[in-house]
Amino acid sequence: MRWLAGWGRIVWLGAVLLVLALSPSSYGRPRMRAALARHLYLDTAPILLGFTLLCALLTLVITRIVVVTAASYGLSQYALEMVIRVLVLELIPLTAALFVALRCTIPNGAALADMRRSGHFTELQGRGLHPLAVEVLPRMLAGLFSVVTLAALSCAVAIVLAYLAVYGPTPAGLPAYTRVFGRIFNPSVSLIFVLKTLFFSLAVSIIPLASALHDGDAGGSRESAALQGLVRMFAVLLLLEAVSLMGNYI
Repeated sequence: MRWLAGWGRIVWLGAVLLVLALSPSSYGRPRMRAALARHLYLDTAPILLGFTLLCALLTLVITRIVVVTAASYGLSQYALEMVIRVLVLELIPLTAALFVALRCTIPNGAALADMRRSGHFTELQGRGLHPLAVEVLPRMLAGLFSVVTLAALSCAVAIVLAYLAVYGPTPAGLPAYTRVFGRIFNPSVSLIFVLKTLFFSLAVSIIPLASALHDGDAGGSRESAALQGLVRMFAVLLLLEAVSLMGNYI
């Protein structure tokens, strides 16, 4: 029953945050706009360069391994398609979501749990401010923005580096590369890719925050709140990844 109640609380709080995010009135207060701008910067800018370089290195290593292995088996024509499918479709969105969760949203959730226990939320309510709109919503939107930004930029870098690793700095391979890319990203795969990235960003943005607030109500420690958020988020990410794989390959 506690397990069901915990997930019910997460779903309810996630729905409330989505309604607040889609409501224009949520952005009317200067304090909310300032908090949103601060968290957008703090949750994206410090990790953008490092994550992009990590994905670039991963792209070069995986591309080299796949190309050499495919050539040894006489399957060179499938190497580039495999690289794009593994990196762009599967690894980069999942890695971006996990990176943002570990770097930003799980620590943010633990900080919110501390704020609630220390009475900061009660103080905000006494001043006529809604804690969800002032403290929770900016962190949720910043996490969502960070995942989408990191995934989009890293996918673009991976696409360029994969081409350079296979064809080198020459435009001669562009026709063949665009045909491979167009064959992979048909309308259904493109839709699944966009939806998967969006749901990944929602999962890592909402679940750690909601879990931390729920565990804070239950009197859990900061470490317990972070661990509960990580376990629940990881389970949802695995489920989303399994659904996307079924949609792409079944």
